Amino acid sequence: MPSPAPSSGHGTPGQAPAAAPGMHVPTHGTPAPTATPAQGTPIQGAAPANGTPAQGTAPAQGAPTPGTAPAHGTPIQGATPAHGTPAPDPQTPPPPQTHGAPAPHPATPSPAYAYAEAAPSPALNPWQNYDPWAPIHTAPLQQNGAAVASKEQRRKRVRKGLIVGALLLALASGGVGGVVGAYLERNGGVGDVELPQAGNEDVGRAPDSVAGIAAKALPSVVTLHVTGSEEQGTGTGFVLDGLGHILTNNHVVEPAGSDGEISVTFHSGDTAKATVVGRDSGYDLAVVKVGNVSGLTPLPLGNSDNVQVGDPVVAIGAPFDLEGTVTSGIISAKERPITAGGERGDGSDVSYVDALQTDAPINPGNSGGPLLDAKARVIGINSAIRSADSGSDLDSGQSGSIGLGFAIPVNQAKRVAEELINTGKATHPVIGVTLDMDYTGDGARVGAKGNDGGPAVTTGGPGDKAGIKAGDVITEVDGQRIHSGEELIVKTRAHRPGDRLELTLERGGKEVEISLVLGSSSNR
Repeated sequence: MPSPAPSSGHGTPGQAPAAAPGMHVPTHGTPAPTATPAQGTPIQGAAPANGTPAQGTAPAQGAPTPGTAPAHGTPIQGATPAHGTPAPDPQTPPPPQTHGAPAPHPATPSPAYAYAEAAPSPALNPWQNYDPWAPIHTAPLQQNGAAVASKEQRRKRVRKGLIVGALLLALASGGVGGVVGAYLERNGGVGDVELPQAGNEDVGRAPDSVAGIAAKALPSVVTLHVTGSEEQGTGTGFVLDGLGHILTNNHVVEPAGSDGEISVTFHSGDTAKATVVGRDSGYDLAVVKVGNVSGLTPLPLGNSDNVQVGDPVVAIGAPFDLEGTVTSGIISAKERPITAGGERGDGSDVSYVDALQTDAPINPGNSGGPLLDAKARVIGINSAIRSADSGSDLDSGQSGSIGLGFAIPVNQAKRVAEELINTGKATHPVIGVTLDMDYTGDGARVGAKGNDGGPAVTTGGPGDKAGIKAGDVITEVDGQRIHSGEELIVKTRAHRPGDRLELTLERGGKEVEISLVLGSSSNR
């Protein structure tokens, strides 16, 4: 047999030196001095590296028996060595070594580990290639020993997780949104607030709309400020012609007296001084005139006889000195007999009006302003209101509107205005009798004597010529029933001097019908 190769690692052939006296042979799996084959190749009778016993020898204590996997991947007989290098058949003799050739360095032995005795594994194909990158098919493990969830169960778990996550996200978003919204509401947002707004539109309106009527009439409506020695007031008027004549109420200009001052303010804001042309307390109408003013726009006059109950109307005035105020409503009634004034106590300042009634709001300061129809034409002059605390009275007080306003019909106002402009005074139609104003029965009773102590029926007057006698009770005028002396005066004032009236009388329990022609009288 060839001599064993030394394990000195220097590659010098020869007999291995003997151990020095007292030296201990290493116990870390270092093989006994035997011939060392090529790296990782075991030889018969030699102790393999890593403490694996040679074939036929008893393994060292704690060393694994043949057939088990040694520590650190040390190849065993019949097993596939690391890196896919097949081990030679144990029956094949090792190749002869050439004397004088250096022996390869033996593999560094790995420390031996104790393993439990394992059952021998079945023999594997020693030439089978080992793929280190192949996936290891192992059974899934559960630390708690529970059954492995199926694919459908895992999907359900994922769906539940997504739903729960979505709900939590929604709740969190809602909470954050609420907090942010509350903060923005309290602090006005994160920037300047810009509110939505409609764009520019055509400002034109239908001519018969309230806006259309107001746009046409306002340039002709004025506000009057009157100052007298004892009192002052505010009222409204409107332009009659291009000469500067303005129509208003008598009670508006009356505080000025003979030495007061009247200032007229136009819709444009221009002002001018005015003087009284004429006024009449019985009709409660007055005309003033402004001088050195050009470009005036007269307000067209309508016909009050054409007005019907329910017609729409617009009132313009300066209630409580708020000039250019526009209100609207309808004609509530026609030929409503009203009386106003009477502060003097002698009846000389009482006005009698067969008025148009309207629910268009009229307040103190509206006096003398126009009441307009749907074509922006004057059909009445606003003069009086009935207020909740003062009864029927001119709006010289400070009561507010309750929807009962009264206007002088424009047909009557036109005649009076023309007379005031032309003559400075107005004429009143008269019957020529003195009425008993204390009579409480139905109708108007002729008194027993006149105010001056003379006869109640003026000698040679219209009533005397028609056959009226003292004590007669007049019950109808032109077929319309009257209930008091005031109503008879109102119906008479609604006509012109020279107009013919048909009267029904009660005399001695019998009805008598007569016809008369109205006379005239002047009154300031």
